Amino acid sequence: MSEHPQPHPESLNQLLADLHAERLRSWDPAALQVNIDQRQRLVDEAPQRHFVKVGDLLPAFELKTVEGGLLGLDELIDNGPAVLVFFRFAGCPACNIALPYYERNLQPALRKRGVPLVALSPQVAGRLVEIRDRHQLTLQVASDRNNALGRHLGILYSFDDASRQASLAKGPGIGEVTGTGTWELPQPTVLVIGRDRRVHYAQVSPDWLVRTEAQPIIDAVDALLAASGDIPHRVRSGRVG
Repeated sequence: MSEHPQPHPESLNQLLADLHAERLRSWDPAALQVNIDQRQRLVDEAPQRHFVKVGDLLPAFELKTVEGGLLGLDELIDNGPAVLVFFRFAGCPACNIALPYYERNLQPALRKRGVPLVALSPQVAGRLVEIRDRHQLTLQVASDRNNALGRHLGILYSFDDASRQASLAKGPGIGEVTGTGTWELPQPTVLVIGRDRRVHYAQVSPDWLVRTEAQPIIDAVDALLAASGDIPHRVRSGRVG
């Protein structure tokens, strides 16, 4: 038996559960119930048959990076698979837990494999700079302008009436925050895309306090690389450390 047992891997969903536990302690119960009810409604009414699925062929798309450039599908998959992580907006508390978690637990593994990781939100690119800078993210952050890709993937949701009223009571509506002018946001989603433009892994989380852990994403990437015979090439070329 090892004298120095390995620590348990960091769990994103435990971090999100801790966020909810803190809200139970600190939030006004009525305000918290609005949040809980919206998330439960999204789970109960999730249109699973419309969500993006493994095997789907993606259309060409173009994202605007926080640096001001454009990032297209062909560029992303030019050298192999790519991973996309959809998040809600820069000020979303759960997203400010999820993106740093992926930076710590997913980005290093993907970088070793030469696989790009892109976090995208419908929020206009200029307003996404803050989440990148706040957490010193090295993963790419980009804007899915006007929710174009999210809409195609079937992962968008709209605030219910109670959530709209709660949002407006605290300040501008989410459309003003994101710069989209709408009440639509993407449900947290992770995709692994192959060079064939097909989705090889997909997980959509209607409850934004339940999200995809890093290891299943790494496993999906490794399975795709192994199936394509790309892992030995990358090892020989020094792209895997």
